[in-house]
Amino acid sequence: MKRALRPAAELPSDIRLMNALTMVFGLAFVALAMTLAAAWLARQSLFSLSAISVQGDVTHNNAVSLRANVAPRLAGNFFTVDLARTRAVFESVPWVRKAVVQRKFPDRLQVILQEHRAIAYWGPEGDTKLVNSFGEVFEANQGDVELEDLPQLNGPQGQAALVLQAWQTLSPLFEKLDTVLEALELTTQGSWRARLDSGAALELGRGSPADIEARAERFVSTVTQVSSRFGRQLESADLRYGNGYAIRLKGVTTFNPADKDDKKVKR
Repeated sequence: MKRALRPAAELPSDIRLMNALTMVFGLAFVALAMTLAAAWLARQSLFSLSAISVQGDVTHNNAVSLRANVAPRLAGNFFTVDLARTRAVFESVPWVRKAVVQRKFPDRLQVILQEHRAIAYWGPEGDTKLVNSFGEVFEANQGDVELEDLPQLNGPQGQAALVLQAWQTLSPLFEKLDTVLEALELTTQGSWRARLDSGAALELGRGSPADIEARAERFVSTVTQVSSRFGRQLESADLRYGNGYAIRLKGVTTFNPADKDDKKVKR
């Protein structure tokens, strides 16, 4: 008669331990073999990066120049290249706002770029900073800007988005006067100043974009009536009054010519 096999639970403890160790060592061997095989495979020339495909916005950076500037700064092959570092390298290129990097088996990288869209200059005139459509400040060669009539915005650090919002709010108002809001500044004291393309300087006072919009609407709706009486061009305006504004017209004063200081015309 054949002897019945003993259940595993009835095996002596030393045999159960030996079986468990055998399984552990077997799994470890398989894992090590797979790791070594993967490492060997990754070192094969088949997986060396041979091409970088650049898509998306390439208005200011063509694909050839991008590959030439970026490729020498990359390390590794298809498996080992650091995608996060590769993305950072592309995003360090002028005009590039965002880069998405993907592997394409077996030896390629695909990069999709989003470039900055310049809306305004930022900072003192002549500076190299620009503001994009997201209100973000970036640096680039201003000679690469397609539009020549971008406004000049300025303000404290971190306030570019707010200043851009204010300019976008006010700009359509001044178009009613057939003029362009050429510059807008938020001072460190929180006061707003503007300049029109005619050269007229405006003091808009403190407050949110909505606050200065209300003052500007009042000014725009009535200033033509005032200036037309004199037939003179606006030189400056102070909109900080609670119930009106003060203006200065070129060649028009309300004072004795012997006085040194101009008195402002109020409405």
